[in-house]
Amino acid sequence: MSAFERVERVDTKAVKGRGDKALECQICVEETKNLAATEIGKQAVAGDKQGTQPKWTLQFLWTLKKEGVRENTAKMYWYILTNLESHGANLLDPESVKEVIAEHNWDESTKALAVSAYSKYLEVFGGTWRKPKYKRERKVPFLPTEKELDCLINAAHKKLATYLRLLKETGMRANEAWQLKWIDIDIERSIITLNQTEKHGTPRNFRVSSALIGMLNALPKKSDRVFNGSLIGFCKGFRRFRSRIANKMQNPRLTKIHFHTYRHWFATMEYHRTKDILHVKERLGHKSVNTTEIYIHLIDFEDDDFYSATASTVEEARKLAESGWEKWDTLNGVHIYRKRK
Repeated sequence: MSAFERVERVDTKAVKGRGDKALECQICVEETKNLAATEIGKQAVAGDKQGTQPKWTLQFLWTLKKEGVRENTAKMYWYILTNLESHGANLLDPESVKEVIAEHNWDESTKALAVSAYSKYLEVFGGTWRKPKYKRERKVPFLPTEKELDCLINAAHKKLATYLRLLKETGMRANEAWQLKWIDIDIERSIITLNQTEKHGTPRNFRVSSALIGMLNALPKKSDRVFNGSLIGFCKGFRRFRSRIANKMQNPRLTKIHFHTYRHWFATMEYHRTKDILHVKERLGHKSVNTTEIYIHLIDFEDDDFYSATASTVEEARKLAESGWEKWDTLNGVHIYRKRK
């Protein structure tokens, strides 16, 4: 039996050696239950029952879960592999996979991810291959204006508007915000605590606006989580909404805004405001400052991107600070403040 023929079976070799068929069935049931506890697992199990999922799906995802691979990473691998199959790749034949990756209309970075996904597939099922070489290209991500981000927030329905506002004010990753629980929100002090981090990020607190707290508090409290349902479906709905608003506003730039775009914008604005990369690192929850540097895109902000104001007394300075103005410079004893338009 080849390594790939074992795909259709949960690893029962040791169990069969003891002749315990009941135990073998129990293991299959328990492993499927454990996998189904994840969002991606529920889809896989449902699809498997309907005969729409590849036979390798459950074994692959369950192995990744046992290895401690993050659900989002497993999800990405799964999507890429099924995409390769839908374009004619035979996962049992590495040369077939190479051809499909080479011919696919993907950029170098996505092809590199496809190579990583298939390498993981081979690792799970015992295969080997000579990996094609694709380099991940580092590009400066699209950075919209605050007005464009707010355009989507203001046009969205209540749940989506709240979610986007949360991303904008905290810079959370999409799944971090999606997993937020009501217990994590201190309504009285306008503080949100993030404990369920992604990518081994550090837990952190955010002081947010009273407007965001009001939006969160207006959402129905159907469970312990603030946002319910499938993030995948929610993302698809956002893309449709985004295209509709882009057409309505005659602004194709809006179609380039993703959930992660709000994180890029948050990081860039925090760095521009503080010029402190360590502060931004803490706000983003990164373990290494090298990761933070990827998110920092220095932009030459023109002078006319700001309003300006001056304060010569403590009271004037206090009022400007409370209204969201930031101190920029001091000249002849006069404090100069500015605020983005």
